[in-house]
Amino acid sequence: MASAMFSLTMQILCLTVFSLSLLCAAFTSRDYSDALEKSILFFEGQRSGRLPSNQSLNWRGNSGLSDGASYHVDLVGGYYDAGDNVKFGLPMAFTTTMLAWSVIEFGSSMQNQIENAKAAIRWGTDYLLKAATATPGTLYVQVGDPNMDHKCWERPEDMDTPRNVYKVSTQNPGSDVAAETAAALAAASIVFKESDPSYSTKLLQTAKKVFDFADRYRGSYSDSLNSVVCPFYCSYSGYQDELLWGASWIHRASQDNSYLSYIQSNGHTMGSDNDDFSFSWDDKRAGTKVLLSKDFLEKSTSEFQLYKSHSDNYICSLIPGTSGFQAQYTPGGLLYKASESNLQYVTTTSFLLLTYAKYLKAANGGVASCGTSTVTPETLIAQAKKQVDYILGDNPAKISYMVGFGDKYPQHVHHRGSSVPSIHAHPDRITCNDGFQYLYSGSPNPNVLVGAVIGGPDSKDNFADDRNNYQQSEPATYINAPFGGALAFFSGKATAN
Repeated sequence: MASAMFSLTMQILCLTVFSLSLLCAAFTSRDYSDALEKSILFFEGQRSGRLPSNQSLNWRGNSGLSDGASYHVDLVGGYYDAGDNVKFGLPMAFTTTMLAWSVIEFGSSMQNQIENAKAAIRWGTDYLLKAATATPGTLYVQVGDPNMDHKCWERPEDMDTPRNVYKVSTQNPGSDVAAETAAALAAASIVFKESDPSYSTKLLQTAKKVFDFADRYRGSYSDSLNSVVCPFYCSYSGYQDELLWGASWIHRASQDNSYLSYIQSNGHTMGSDNDDFSFSWDDKRAGTKVLLSKDFLEKSTSEFQLYKSHSDNYICSLIPGTSGFQAQYTPGGLLYKASESNLQYVTTTSFLLLTYAKYLKAANGGVASCGTSTVTPETLIAQAKKQVDYILGDNPAKISYMVGFGDKYPQHVHHRGSSVPSIHAHPDRITCNDGFQYLYSGSPNPNVLVGAVIGGPDSKDNFADDRNNYQQSEPATYINAPFGGALAFFSGKATAN
C-alpha cells in the first residue's frame, strides 16, 4: 500500500513538473509582441544611407552616401542584405514584398508596431523606386562588388571597397529581379493605400512599368550579370516564377483584369501545373499559389481552383501523418531544408501556414485536402507555432535564435557592423584588413543586432555560436521579413500559450 501511494505521489509530482516545464517553455502574447518589436528593429541595423533622427539602433551611422554618384544616379538608401555591405536587389525586393505581405495579412495585430513596420517597408520602397525610375529602360539591381566586399571585414560606415553599380536593361535583361521589384512595389502600394494615397499610387504605377519591362525583355539576371550575383544570389529557379508572382501582386493591388488574364494565359508555362515545396528569395512558386488561392477561397474565382489544389499539396507536405507528407524535421521538431541559413525556410513556411489558415477560415469551414484526409486551419496554426516557438527558444539547445530575445541568444553573430566596435566607441577608421581581428575574436559582438534571426542549428539541433560559421550565425533581411507576420499573428492571440 505504501509503495502504491509512493508511486501515485511520484506520478502526480512528475505530471506537475511536466506541466510546469510546458508552462515555462510556452510564450505569452506579450513575449510575441516583444519579439515582433525586435524583429522590426533589426531592419534599422541593416539600413544603408543617411539615418533618420528617430533611429533607435544608435550604434549604427550613415553609410553609402555617395552610392550611384559615379554613375550619375542617386542610389543612396536601401538595405544591406545580411552580414556584409552589399545592396543586392533580388533579396532586397523579396524582403520588401514579405514585409508588406506581413502587414497586409497581420497588420491588425501589430498594434503599436504598425508604424515601425511601415517605416521598414518604406525604407525599402524608397530605394526601389529610385532604382526603377532613375533611367528609362533600366533597373539598377546592385550596389557594391561582392567579391571585393567579402575580402574586407569593415563597418559600413568605413566602407572603402568599390561601390560598383549593376543594372539590367533591355539589352541585358533581368526578368527575375525586375518582376520581384514589381511585386514589392505592388504589395507595398496596398500597405500605404489609406495612409498615403499618393505614395501608394506612385508605387503601383511604377510596379506596372517595371513588370512590363520584366515581361517584355525576358531573361535571367544571372545570365546578364554572372559572377557579380552568382553564387551569392543566383536565380536558380529562373525568372518564370517571379513573372507569375509579380503579376499576382499587381492583380491583388489593382484588381485590374488584364493581370487576371495574364495569370490565366501564362500560368501553365510559369509553374502553376507543378508542385513546389520551397519558398524563398529565389523560388516564389509556393507563395504565389497561396496568394492566388485567396481569390478561389473567398470569391470562388474558378480559374484559381488549381492554385488552391497545389497550395493544399504544399501544406500537406509539411504535416506529419498526411499522405503527402515529405518535409524533414530535426529531432527537436524544426523544419530542415538546408545546411546554410535554414531558418529562412522556417520563417517563410510559418508565414505561409498562417496565411493559408487565415484564407481557409475566411472561406467558412475551409480545409486543406490531403488525399483522403483533411487538415484544418487549427492544425496549420499549431504547426506554425511549433516553428516560431523553436526559433524563440523552445528547442533542445534552449537558445533563442533571435538576437536580444530571451536570456540566452547568439553572441558571435556573423555581421560586420555588429562585430566591429561602433564609430561612437571607436571613431578612428578601422581598415579592411584590420577588421578581421574582430571576425576571429572569441569575444561577444560589441554591438547587439537586436531582433536579428540568424541561420540557425543543423539537422541534429546542434548550434555553434561561432562568428566564422556564417552558415549558422549570419542574419539576413529575408529571414526576418516573413517572421514579423507570424509574430504579429501570435501576439494578437490573447491565449497564445
